[in-house]
Amino acid sequence: MERTRNYLQPGDIAEALRLWKDYVRRPARELWHDDEFGNVHWYCCGNPFEGRALLDSALRAMSPCGARELRKIIEELDASMGSPDSASDHRRR
Repeated sequence: MERTRNYLQPGDIAEALRLWKDYVRRPARELWHDDEFGNVHWYCCGNPFEGRALLDSALRAMSPCGARELRKIIEELDASMGSPDSASDHRRR
């Protein structure tokens, strides 16, 4: 998929997955701190929420068979902290 989309570079999907995995495995107090004060490292190192959005786009663009393994990994990560939508709704409160 990365080779057929002009907005993707090789490794972009893997990097998005790494960003999301690293983010959801952080302690809750750090997640709250990022929401309240921002995370300056996201500017240079990648925003995990942008990575998660890219993963959603990748899942929609892939064939169902091809997306199955990636979807399973993402669902396990999301379950560890709730879905990205519920997590962002919780942070807005």
